[in-house]
Amino acid sequence: MQTRTLGRTGLTLPVLGFGASSLGQEFRNVTLDDAIASVRVALDHGMNFIDTSPFYGRGMSEVLLGVALQGVPREQYTLCTKLGRYDLQHFDFSARRVAESVDVSLHRLRTDHLDIVLCHDIEFVPMQQVVDETLPALRKAQQAGKLRFIGFSGYPQKIFRFVCDQADVDCVLSYNQYTLQNTRFADETLPYLAAKGIGAINAGPFSARLLTNAPLPAWLKEPEPVKAAARRTAELCAARGVDIAQLALQFSCSHPGIASTVAGSANPANIRRWAQWLAQPLDSDLLAEVKALFAPVHNVGHAEGLPENN
Repeated sequence: MQTRTLGRTGLTLPVLGFGASSLGQEFRNVTLDDAIASVRVALDHGMNFIDTSPFYGRGMSEVLLGVALQGVPREQYTLCTKLGRYDLQHFDFSARRVAESVDVSLHRLRTDHLDIVLCHDIEFVPMQQVVDETLPALRKAQQAGKLRFIGFSGYPQKIFRFVCDQADVDCVLSYNQYTLQNTRFADETLPYLAAKGIGAINAGPFSARLLTNAPLPAWLKEPEPVKAAARRTAELCAARGVDIAQLALQFSCSHPGIASTVAGSANPANIRRWAQWLAQPLDSDLLAEVKALFAPVHNVGHAEGLPENN
């Protein structure tokens, strides 16, 4: 699988990384066999950048990853986890919790170091604490040899300048904002990050199933015109003999300024299919038609987190 370098870290990541949120049974029940098989299939297909969080399954994702990765040489994968968000409404970005969270993640994941640790969904809290307290605490953990690189993740594009104007970070993760329908991460933020040498990771190429043929979940926050455009686009792709999810994945993984795009599944068949899709050329003519359909709702999203952080 094609790889890219993550900012100035020196880390080489596959253009498609494995997201382990599904291992936390965030979307459906997952068997231990499926969890282990999903991780191993991802590694077999070159998806050796693995992203998780203590929020996913309230620790279950990290625990199952720790089981699945037993026996895999540590140098064969790059491991990213997060901290600060532990439940839907439970956030703790204090320095004390940083130290605890890093140690707990190391224990669950059965490893002696983490490659990347991100402050998770910082738009839900007053972000100055992340600058003043959380990131300095992460640097202490880095100096202790427990982790290699630090950063943060979130949805509103405003958060990236707010933090990076004040603090030194190695990388960031944006989700659902570099897709067929929404390219704000590339339009508004990537040039800024590149100028600072900060690595860029994208997650959510399917935009929470919006860009798939699956039924849309009730919790999907996108406005109705966006959902309607996505349905029309899926029909267009089907008429051309292409799964809209294939085009969505190929598009999100194609940007040279994004080191890796993270997609998650606990279904090994999905992961094999993604690898097959990425081995095929992107249909530029179909992409142009899809962009035209999405033009009226291009970059239309939703508010996430505290009002002042949007």
